[in-house]
Amino acid sequence: MRKETLDPVVLDKLLSRVEKPARYIGNEWNMISKKSFDFRFALCFPDVYEIGMSHQGSRILYHVLNAMEGVYCERCYAPWTDMERALTEAGERLFTLETKSPLADFDVVGFSLLYEMCYTNVLTMLKLSGIPFLAADRDESYPLIVAGGPCTCNPEPIADLFDAILLGDGEEMDCELVETVRAAKREGLDKPSLLKRLSEIEGVYVPSFYRPVYEDGRYVCTERLWEGAPAHPKRRIVRDLDATPYVGNQLVPHIQIVHDRVAVEVMRGCSRGCRFCQAGYIYRPVRERRKETLLSQARELVRCTGYDEVSLLSLSTGDYSELHELLPRIIDDMSEQKVSVSLPSLRIDSLLKDDLEKMQTVRKGGLTFAPEAGTQRMRDVINKNVTEEDLLRAVTDAFTAGWCGVKLYFMIGLPTETDEDIVGIAELARKVSGCFYRLPKEKRGAGFRVTVSVSTFVPKPWTAFQWCPQNTQEEIRRKQQLLKTALKGVRGAELHCHPSVLSVLEAVFSRGDRRLTNVLINAFERGCRFDSWAEHFKPDEWAEAFAANGLTMDEYAYRERDLDEPLPWETVDVLTTVAYLKREWKRATEARTTKDCREGCNGCFGERCEDYCRI
Repeated sequence: MRKETLDPVVLDKLLSRVEKPARYIGNEWNMISKKSFDFRFALCFPDVYEIGMSHQGSRILYHVLNAMEGVYCERCYAPWTDMERALTEAGERLFTLETKSPLADFDVVGFSLLYEMCYTNVLTMLKLSGIPFLAADRDESYPLIVAGGPCTCNPEPIADLFDAILLGDGEEMDCELVETVRAAKREGLDKPSLLKRLSEIEGVYVPSFYRPVYEDGRYVCTERLWEGAPAHPKRRIVRDLDATPYVGNQLVPHIQIVHDRVAVEVMRGCSRGCRFCQAGYIYRPVRERRKETLLSQARELVRCTGYDEVSLLSLSTGDYSELHELLPRIIDDMSEQKVSVSLPSLRIDSLLKDDLEKMQTVRKGGLTFAPEAGTQRMRDVINKNVTEEDLLRAVTDAFTAGWCGVKLYFMIGLPTETDEDIVGIAELARKVSGCFYRLPKEKRGAGFRVTVSVSTFVPKPWTAFQWCPQNTQEEIRRKQQLLKTALKGVRGAELHCHPSVLSVLEAVFSRGDRRLTNVLINAFERGCRFDSWAEHFKPDEWAEAFAANGLTMDEYAYRERDLDEPLPWETVDVLTTVAYLKREWKRATEARTTKDCREGCNGCFGERCEDYCRI
C-alpha cells in the first residue's frame, strides 16, 4: 500500500491560510486510527465539514467499514473555497483527515450524495485529487469511484462520473463491495471484469453497462451494453434494522456542526405516503429498532461523547410504535446527567401531550411541525392526512407544557395550488398565535415566536408528483409576496423563504438525464461551487453552461411529463412501482387521501408487497 501523506510543515502552511483550520486537522475525539490494514476506503462528503460531520449515514458507514478486518475507512469533506485555493496554489492534493493521504492512494473513493446541489463539489474533490472526472477516462491505476445516498434514485445526471452507484441501504452493500474489490485485486482482475462482478451485488448499478437513447431531444429508453447486467438494478434494504451495526463511538468534532448532538435512529422508512416526499417512497418499508436497543445506544453515545442532548431521529419519530414508552424512560435515564431529549420533527396528529410535559422537565429544545400546506384541500392533495384541529391541539399542548415558540414548515408551488392555499398558510399561523395568547398570562411563557418556514416544491423522481411541472421563478416570487402580505399583523410571526432560483436547478438535476453531465462539468469549469450556498450560487454561469450544451433548464424544470412517457430514472428499481405512483397521482388530482400503510397494504411494491411488508 502506498502511504504518501501530507508533510506536516506543508499542512501548517495550508492551515494558516484558511478561515477554519479545524475543518481539516482530524484527530477528533473517537477518531479511528489503524496501523495495520491492506485496504483503504475514502468516505467523502461533498460539502463542508460542519454539514458532513452531521450526516448520520456517514457516521454509520465509518463505523461499519472500520469494523472490517484489514480495512481502513478515512474521511474527506469538500474543502471550502479558501482551502481549495490554498491547495491549488501550493500544488498539493486533497487529503483525508485521518492520515492526511491523497484520495488517489485509496482503493475505493465513495461519495455520499444527499442533495443535487452538491454535484459540483464532487468535481472539486476529484480535480484536487488528480482523478479524472469521467469513469471512462480512469483505468486500474485510479481508485474505484462510487456513490450512494438518496440522490442515486435518479443516478443518470451524474452516472458517467462513477464506476458504480449504490442504491439503498449501505450497511451490508458497502461491505460486499469492499470484499469484491479486495478479491479482484488479489486475483489481478482488470477493471471491466471487476465491474461485472460488482453488478452482481444486489443494489449496485454500473452505469457503463447501460446507454440512454434519445430521439428528437427526448429520452426514449436505456439499452444494456452487457447482457449479464440486471435489466433494472434493485434498491437494497436492510431487513432487520435492530440487528444492524450503528455508529460505534461517535466522532466529536472540534467545532460546532449543524447537528451537534447525539442522534439515535429509532426507525427507517415512513408509512404515511405524503405524495411530494421522495424519502417517504424510497426508504420504504418501515423498520423499527426496539426501545431497549435505543436506550442502550443512547446511554453509550452519551457516555463516549459527553453530549448533553439526544435526538430521536427518523422521517417521522411521532409514528414510532413505542414512542410513548421510550420517551419517559430515556428522559428519566438522562435526567441525572442533565441530558435533554429532542424530537427533530413531530407529526401534527401525534398524541404527545404527556411526552411534551416530560421533555420540558430537563430542558426545552425547539419544536417543529410540518403542516406542509395551508388548507385542508391542499393537505388532502398531498396526502398529509392531518387536519387544522390536529395542529392547533398539538401546539396548544406544547404551549401548555411550557413552550413559547414553534416552527412550522410549508411548501409553495404544489400541484393544483391556488392563492387561497397560500393565504391559508398565514391564516394557520394566525390561529397558532391565537392558541398561545388565549392562554392565561400566568400559564404561558414570554417571547412567543411562530416561525413560518417556506420552501419551494421540487418535483422529485419516484414520487406521485414526478410528472408535474415546477412553478416558474416569477410565480414563486409572486406567491412569496402574497404570503408576506397575508402574514402582516400575525403576532409573533416570522417568515423564512428559501431562494426560488436554487430550487430550479435542484429540479433540473432531480429529473435530469445523462446529458447533464457535460453541463455539470462546464458549469464547474466556469467556477460553480457550493451551489446550495446562496452567496456562491452563480445562475449566469449555469445558464451559459446549459446554452453551451444546447439544453435549457426550462425543459427539465417546467415541462409537464406525460404519464406514459419513458423516464430516465426508471433504469433503476427503487421497489415502489410506477403503477402505484400513477394511482396516487390520480387520487391527488381528486383530492382523495390514501391510508397509512400500517393500517393495511396499499400495494406500493406491487406483487413484492407480500415479501417486504412482512419485515
